[in-house]
Amino acid sequence: MIRKFFNAIPWTFLLPVAILLALTPFKPEPHLVEKLRMLGNGLLTRPVDIFDLFMHGGPILLVFAKVLIARNKTPANEN
Repeated sequence: MIRKFFNAIPWTFLLPVAILLALTPFKPEPHLVEKLRMLGNGLLTRPVDIFDLFMHGGPILLVFAKVLIARNKTPANEN
C-alpha cells in the first residue's frame, strides 16, 4: 500500500516541489536552514516554527523515502 502511494507520486512533481520548499524564502536565508539551526540550538519551541520545519522539510523526506522504496524493490512473485 505504501509502495503504491509512493509510486503514484511522479518524480517530475516531487523533485521541484521539494527543492522549491526547501529553499524558500530565498533571502535572507531559507526557512529550512533557519529551522534546522534552531533545532540544533534547542530553540525550536514555538508551534509555528515546528510546523515550518515539517512544511519545508517534508517533501525532502518524501524524496528520501521514495528513493529507499525504489532501491528496495523486490519481485512480486519471489518465494
